[in-house]
Amino acid sequence: MKPFEFVTAAHIIFGVGKRAHLSQLLRGYRAERVFCVNSGSLERAQPIFDLIVEAGAHYQAFPVRREPDLELIRDGASRVRAFRPDCIVAVGGGSVIDAAKAFAALEANDGDLLDYLEIIGSGKPLESPVRIPVVALPTTAGTGSEVTRNSVIASPEHRLKVSLRSSSMLPAVALIDPELTVSAPATVTAYSGMDALVQLIEPYVSVAATPFTDGLCLHALSLGAPALRRIPDAPEDLDLRSAMSYASLIGGIALTNAKLGAVHGFAGVLGGMYDAPHGALCARLLPPVIDTNVKALRQRQMEGEALSRYDAAARAALGRTDAAADDLLAWAWEMNRLLNIPPLRTFGIEEGNLDEIAEKSARSSSMKGNPIVLTQEELIGALRQAL
Repeated sequence: MKPFEFVTAAHIIFGVGKRAHLSQLLRGYRAERVFCVNSGSLERAQPIFDLIVEAGAHYQAFPVRREPDLELIRDGASRVRAFRPDCIVAVGGGSVIDAAKAFAALEANDGDLLDYLEIIGSGKPLESPVRIPVVALPTTAGTGSEVTRNSVIASPEHRLKVSLRSSSMLPAVALIDPELTVSAPATVTAYSGMDALVQLIEPYVSVAATPFTDGLCLHALSLGAPALRRIPDAPEDLDLRSAMSYASLIGGIALTNAKLGAVHGFAGVLGGMYDAPHGALCARLLPPVIDTNVKALRQRQMEGEALSRYDAAARAALGRTDAAADDLLAWAWEMNRLLNIPPLRTFGIEEGNLDEIAEKSARSSSMKGNPIVLTQEELIGALRQAL
């Protein structure tokens, strides 16, 4: 059996209505001061504020209305240091939770944010572990940020998204209540939902796949794929929402332990260069990447297990014992059609940009998990299909 390591949040609480456990958790931390990072919608955050007050704590709210960038992270970390909270509560999507994790990491470490960022900074490791517990309550089913050990941060100056990483950045508690995702707009549900499914497929076919994550990925994919197809017609169905929240959770666990692949290698670069939703990029790139990887594997790596892994992913996603890699490709294109995923050209990406995007993507950390090393021509071809 292949050796592996496994890390995740110290405590995972999952279920409809489980957000009510927040007060109990805060009392357990003896929290008197809580820094609450939220999406900016006071109406959606108010029930969480009420639970903080119910626990006997005073809170300071910090809205995150955009994807985290250097300025926002520096500002939030400064406010955390000044407020000196006993706990950080993050209620929102991946951007909110990523920001909260970064605030906690910087509070425990001296120096500037750039000292610790890869690619655009010095890339130094965070020397001191996170001191303030982070409780993450996701309101979207997508990124799995509640169980990942990094924060994705944009640098508009460099036109890049990079990561702040440390095992100590894993939230102390992932408190997942699928009911919190019901109010997400339809486009957010679609985009984040496809991101969740990609984060099950990519770790499963990754060169770093593990025996532990394999079973988790296939089971979650078998639940999430049919649920996302049905949610547009039944957005308040808590069984469907639960299936997607579970898929997102497992995707976060899987990517932390088994890496990602070319879809996220492209999406990270594109997200830094263009104003485009991460989930929409991942959704549109999934079919071309499956197509490109499968063709490359058939040409250069027929004897490996990667092709059979695409077959297994197809059986899980489609719920058919006779499904194979080509069926997974057809399914991915069909999901793009059903969920009205826009082509890349919608975001200003043009043929003339593909060389630069491919070159940058080839150097991304996510690309290292791809099941086969793709040539520059293959990378450009995949991007061209997504236009």
